[in-house]
Amino acid sequence: MDRSVRPGVDFDAYANGAWMKTAEIPADRSATGPAVRLTELSQQRTKAILDDLARDASATGDARKAGDYYAAFMNEAAVEKAGTKPLAAPLAAIAKIGDRRALARALGASLRADVDMLNASHLHTPRLFGLWVEQDMNDPSRTAGYLIQGGLGMPDRGYYVDDSPKMAALRAKYEAHLASVFKLAGLAKPEARAARVVALEKKIAAAHASVTESKDVKKANNPWTKADFTGKAPGLEWKTFFAAAGLEGQASLVVWQPAAVTGLSALAASEPLDAWKDWLAAHAIDDESPYLAKAFADEHYAFYETALHGVPEQPARWKRAVTATNDALGDAVGKVYAARHFPAERKAAIGQMVAAIKAAFARRIDALTWMAPQTKASAKAKLATLIVGIGYPDSWRDYSDFKVTRDDAAGNHDRAAQWLYAQALARLGKAPDRAGWELLPQTVNAINLPIRNALNFPAAFLEPPLFVAGATAAVNYGAIGTVIGHEISHSFDDEGATFDATGRLANWWTPDDLAHFEQSCAALAAQFDTYHPFPDVAVHGKQTLGENIADLGGLAAAYDAWKASLGGQPAPVAEGLTGDQQFFASFAQAHQSKIREAALRARLATDTHAPPRYRTLTVRNIDAWYAAFDVQPGDPLYLAPEARVRVW
Repeated sequence: MDRSVRPGVDFDAYANGAWMKTAEIPADRSATGPAVRLTELSQQRTKAILDDLARDASATGDARKAGDYYAAFMNEAAVEKAGTKPLAAPLAAIAKIGDRRALARALGASLRADVDMLNASHLHTPRLFGLWVEQDMNDPSRTAGYLIQGGLGMPDRGYYVDDSPKMAALRAKYEAHLASVFKLAGLAKPEARAARVVALEKKIAAAHASVTESKDVKKANNPWTKADFTGKAPGLEWKTFFAAAGLEGQASLVVWQPAAVTGLSALAASEPLDAWKDWLAAHAIDDESPYLAKAFADEHYAFYETALHGVPEQPARWKRAVTATNDALGDAVGKVYAARHFPAERKAAIGQMVAAIKAAFARRIDALTWMAPQTKASAKAKLATLIVGIGYPDSWRDYSDFKVTRDDAAGNHDRAAQWLYAQALARLGKAPDRAGWELLPQTVNAINLPIRNALNFPAAFLEPPLFVAGATAAVNYGAIGTVIGHEISHSFDDEGATFDATGRLANWWTPDDLAHFEQSCAALAAQFDTYHPFPDVAVHGKQTLGENIADLGGLAAAYDAWKASLGGQPAPVAEGLTGDQQFFASFAQAHQSKIREAALRARLATDTHAPPRYRTLTVRNIDAWYAAFDVQPGDPLYLAPEARVRVW
């Protein structure tokens, strides 16, 4: 903390100022803060697990596979010796594409289930389309497939359509990167190929919906039959595409961005076949690069992390091996991680906090003066049926039919991608597993799955400084408590509020209640629009609205739950801070962050979260914060009571 700063002038500097003066961003990171420090801890612990498994000749089953996968990635000599051999078969197949039917077959075969449209981690896929396999928003009894726009090598359409000097410079670097990729793979005329790929991706980007448009779930509910694809999106040979993608047995798919799918399908017919072949080759090489010889991995990192996010140094090979193994065999590793690092008493303590915050949220619903009884009843039904996973899942994925070879890093990666896709396809049409986990126990994050009305809080996230055994209740409720409240509140944000207790896309609001809710949402979006990290770029209030609603609801519910936990007794003073001051300072310290400029600019363009320092300013909407720090009219952060946004 920097207690020389008045909280009403700069609350982030007050809570985090001393840390900001001394904190250094690791050379292999785009930012630092609590989540980065916990990620480093999780990586070290996971490395120890994988080192043990790789050395243990007696290991069997999934544990043996995890050890072998890690060992194969760590075997640099074997990777270097393989050279470009892992690229030979895919590039030869692409070179043989001779007509539009073969193109459709190649595009379908490349489809992967690697997107999650209700959580912003995977809004982008370099394949022409992505597949999200999740509970059907129209029929909660079954799992559906959602087809998503894709096809871009850079993070978002803005990187292609924005004519600012910064974006123009990044496009030039991207084209140079593609030329280097083609040259490394031994393909002729690399510069000409790169230019064709960028020209094609500009047209793909022009067809795309924006991040804000893609967040509108109601506009995304577009079930198309197979015949609909041919009629509504002519150009691509859809029958061939679906057969190659393993989707021939699906009667329909939900099309998330219909205009984009129509536009991309038209490009499949209108753009030169050679441009598509270059595009397929570029992404085949880029996808494989982290598993290939050093020159490929270095080039991949130089663009995707250094150029795009300003990260100067590639992580150590063991860190990349940990990430790769988690991606492929995460449950096999997570099972060991949870047993070693998540004690039962911590699970119980977090469970008690979850129950307390859910109860506080229910009381807040009851106290809403603007909400009709029937809307309150529906909201409380959602809250009552919310499934909360703490630490680790109740069941683990079985990898018995996944083949791992100890000396074939690239081959293991390819087999993992195909195996995980097959696992996703196998869920289509079946009853959804609402208690299933989307995050690994060793992941430093938390997630709300609004279409399932479920939450995941992984073990690696439930560590100091976010949860500290023995800390005051104010500190823990201010840190992990507000995170718990945040994830609960996601079930009631601008997206979550469109789903009922079963996960069906349904309007459970009276017209007046919905109008009041949308008015409050608009006010919060407008508040965040006023924040300018850079003179030329502002926070996008609508793009970040869901996360900002969750921050506000989570902060309010956690505060109420903490107050209730005191049982009417005064909160203890700690380090000269009252209980209220501890709570709000702990909230700000949970969002402590130092970030590189390039990374921040990238997040502003693509992330549905506001930058952390502006998330701390959620306190401006909480009356108790003003009293805690004597924030008065005339202070820069002061908001008049009528200007404070209240949603839940």
